[in-house]
Amino acid sequence: MTLDARAAARRPLHLALGGALVVATALIPSAESVAADQTSEVTVPYTCPFPSGTEQVDVEVKAVLPVTARTGETIRPQDVSVEVPLPRSALTQFTALEAATLSATAELTVRNTNGEHTADASWQQLEAPEVALPPQGEGENGSENTDTDGVVLTATGEVPTVAFGTPGPATLAPAGLTLTLASFTEDGAPTTPPHLTVVCAPADDEDRPLARITVRDGASPTTPAPDPTPGEDPAGPTAPPVRPAPGLDPDAHRKIEDLTEARLEALDDENPGSCPIEIPPEWIMTTAETYAAGYANAVKLDGAAALGPAFMKVVLNKRYINDSCASTVDVTSEVEFEYEGKRQLPPTKATFLSYGFMPTTATMVLEQVGPPAVVQTHTVTNTPTYPEESTVTAQLSMRLYDVEVNGVPLDVGPNCRTERPFEQVLRGYGQSYPPAGYLVATGGNLTGYAHIPPFKGCGVGENLDPLFTSAISSVGKKADNYTKMTQAPLCVATNPDGPDCPPKVPKPQK
Repeated sequence: MTLDARAAARRPLHLALGGALVVATALIPSAESVAADQTSEVTVPYTCPFPSGTEQVDVEVKAVLPVTARTGETIRPQDVSVEVPLPRSALTQFTALEAATLSATAELTVRNTNGEHTADASWQQLEAPEVALPPQGEGENGSENTDTDGVVLTATGEVPTVAFGTPGPATLAPAGLTLTLASFTEDGAPTTPPHLTVVCAPADDEDRPLARITVRDGASPTTPAPDPTPGEDPAGPTAPPVRPAPGLDPDAHRKIEDLTEARLEALDDENPGSCPIEIPPEWIMTTAETYAAGYANAVKLDGAAALGPAFMKVVLNKRYINDSCASTVDVTSEVEFEYEGKRQLPPTKATFLSYGFMPTTATMVLEQVGPPAVVQTHTVTNTPTYPEESTVTAQLSMRLYDVEVNGVPLDVGPNCRTERPFEQVLRGYGQSYPPAGYLVATGGNLTGYAHIPPFKGCGVGENLDPLFTSAISSVGKKADNYTKMTQAPLCVATNPDGPDCPPKVPKPQK
């Protein structure tokens, strides 16, 4: 479907007010690995044979897992919990031992399926803290005891990573569950016997995946568009409201519409149906400021480093093309990073383990090189939701200094840096009506990958380039270091008294 050019002119021109975020990878192995993630949960009915009889227990499993992954990429489930509600009838052996509290260790078998391949992983040593047992004859809320009164044990902990080797859908699904229950008396002493092991099995054969992950070819990682806002009609309103573009005053917006209308009338007279229409920058170009903060994975070090907050000076709408024939709007903006008058991000103090065992600290700084970062926004206007894709491209160089190895200063000299600049590309996806996902004017999350080149110029009197190359740089030319950055809304110069001015520092998201 293609919109009539004149009709398109009367709809609000979607002015992409560009913001930009960049990236580096470094260093802190103790930090969580970043992921384009989803909070997944599933309830699985299990049959559990207790000494008092077999019970059906509805176990809720939760974890934070990525929406997508690349082939061979290591996935580390985060915030794992296994919630086990035990009915009163399952607790009789513990109350008979005069137990006052109950704790548990859970081992959950998780079936990982990717295409025709299936493998079981063991999520072991998930610990549930002690909970108080309800006194005999009394429910857990002090009410009269019923058959359903009992306790809820919530086991949490770290679990193994998983990687999938075939592009396509992958699932993680709970399978067998083993509970080791420990009971204690009122004075904290273990009961006799102190433990009970219960091996539970799924109550039926129904497939109940905890998460579904789209596995993409490792050579071309992408990020999916966001789902529509929960509770909203995916099609959005029947037509977007006519209103000024974010950050532009009403007069500026009317000038743009008037100019477009005049252009369309001229095209109707001289060359009917001609498009696209490019609007001169002097009509719409303005400036803005914003901050961004986030995390970057260091694949070799199995961790993530905090980045920012980075202050950015933005020149909006350097180029604006409205193609009514294609029902698209394309906008190009530019960004300069600034820290204490320099084109760079704030320095980051990082700690890592060289070769997995030698503690090393260093200050890392990302310096912007070459032309300004480019923000390109592509909007589709033939749907009421106005879906938008934004791509941010920056050229960066990474420099290291103030290095210590095992607490001893290591003189790396003043010019220890990547041997050449590297390109960082981040992408964000959203829609305007209703607002969802990433929009350049209102901010949000952008994600992407980077290839970190080898290092050079490191060391005084000895060549330390191999140390940092082997610890930090990417393998070959593969862009394998994932970054997630959160941009704050833009403070636009034409609206200095707006709610987003002065620019705010966003809270980074993992």
